[in-house]
This record gives sequence, structure tokens and C-alpha cells, in this order.
Amino acid sequence: MDQEQATEIFEHLFEAAIELDEARAAASALAAQDENGASLEEFIVKLNSELIEALFEKFPGLTTFREFPAISSTLRWDQVRLPSSVTEGDIDAIIFSVMKPVFQKVAMVVVQSLKRCKTLGLPISNEMVAARLRMLERFIF
Repeated sequence: MDQEQATEIFEHLFEAAIELDEARAAASALAAQDENGASLEEFIVKLNSELIEALFEKFPGLTTFREFPAISSTLRWDQVRLPSSVTEGDIDAIIFSVMKPVFQKVAMVVVQSLKRCKTLGLPISNEMVAARLRMLERFIF
């Protein structure tokens, strides 16, 4: 695969990622009602993130996207109730620790943040991380 082919594949994956993000949001709503919804949501996040991450690893210069990906989560930060052992600063530090100075899918930042939370033993959900990212993007972008 050459750079031109990788760019074409990336454009298709980016369009698919937008649709997968919508599917993830719908699966997230189902997750509260059905454990199969939770499994579906995890699968969608993994599929969405790993495809583009694999392409970026091989072709790190692929950042020619037309629009910045948006978070599809319906949870707002003011609705989040953190466990008493976790602060906003803890979540922010985790999010910023996984961010890179190059383009990353929002889903990848969420997934990497969740991995870090699990490593630290913090009971934080992907919806909480997404809600915090949505709140932080007002200050970053």
C-alpha cells in the first residue's frame, strides 16, 4: 500500500468512523437496559479505533480530514457523578496523558483514557470520559 492508497482508505474509514460513533451512542443508550448493548458498544469503540489507529501507525502523515470528529455521547458533564475517590483533575490528567500532538480519533482518546483508569483502579465509564472531553473541548478548540 502506498500513501495515495492509504489516503483513500483513510477517507473511507473516517466516513465510517462517523457512522460508527453514532452507532456507539445508540448502543450506549441500550447498555443501560441490556448487557448485550454494553458488549456492542465496546465492540464498536474497538472497531472504530483500531482500524484508523493501524492505518496511522503505518502512515502517520494521514491527517487530511475535512471535519473534526464530534463526541456523540448524550451524557453532559453536569450530569456526571464522580466517585468520591476521583476528582475532575484526576480525569483531566488522565485524558491529557493519553493525548498526542497529532490527530487522534476522539474514540481513541476515550479508549486510552479508560485503559488508564482501569490500570489505576478508577471506576470511570466511557460516557464519563466522553462527557469530560466534550466539556474540555470548549476550552481547547
